Parts: sequence; C-alpha cells; structure tokens
Amino acid sequence: MIAGAPILGILLATAGASAALAQSCQEDFQKLSQRRMSQIQTLNNIGKASKGKMDPIAACPVARKLVSIETEMAAYIDKNKEWCNIPDAMVDGFKQARGKTQTFAAQACAVAAKAKKMQEEQAAGIGPQAQKLPAGPL
Repeated sequence: MIAGAPILGILLATAGASAALAQSCQEDFQKLSQRRMSQIQTLNNIGKASKGKMDPIAACPVARKLVSIETEMAAYIDKNKEWCNIPDAMVDGFKQARGKTQTFAAQACAVAAKAKKMQEEQAAGIGPQAQKLPAGPL
C-alpha cells in the first residue's frame, strides 16, 4: 500500500493540474469572448440607432476593433489548441466567422472612406451639388 502512495500522489497532482489547466483555458477564452461580444453589441446598437441601416462611419472603427479582438482570439486558439483541447470544428468555425468579420470591416471602412471624402468635398464646394434651376419666366 505504501509503495502505491507516490503513484496515487502523482495521479492526484496530474488531475489537479489538468483541472487547473481547463479552468485557465476557460477563463482566458471567456475574457476574450466578452471583449468580442461587447464589440458585436456596439455594432448592433449602431445598426439599431440607424433604423437597421449600418452607419459605415460609426461602424468602421468598431469593426476594426472587432477584427483585432478576433485576431487575438485566433492566435490564442492556434497557440493553445492542443493544450486546451479545443475541437477542430470550433477552430474551423471561428476561422470562418473571423473571415466574415474581416470582410464586413473592409466593406464598412471602404464605404466610410468614400462618405468622408464626399462630405469633405461638399464642405469645400468641390463635390457634386444640386443644380439650381433658372428662376423667372420662361
């Protein structure tokens, strides 16, 4: 019985380390997920404030921040996939979601850049303006 005590101690220590590892992975990923969800909620609020139409000027910086957070999450997943026992399906699903976010951010920022340029041109009197119709009798 005494000879088995060191083996039992090793097994208990390994089980404790495994539980601590799972807890650490879960806490780390939960923090990243909360940051991600905060940005998604901000984007949703921008859409609601504009009655369903996303304001690209307001959405661009939020979308860029979301891409940054998802890039950080992807790096965490790649680095800790084996260590945290992250399933391949989750890795693949996250990569697809991240690709969609990157596409959305690129589109929002491209439209925002065009909108800002048009606003600047109109303010300077350079851009397209409504034509004034002649007044008076024909």
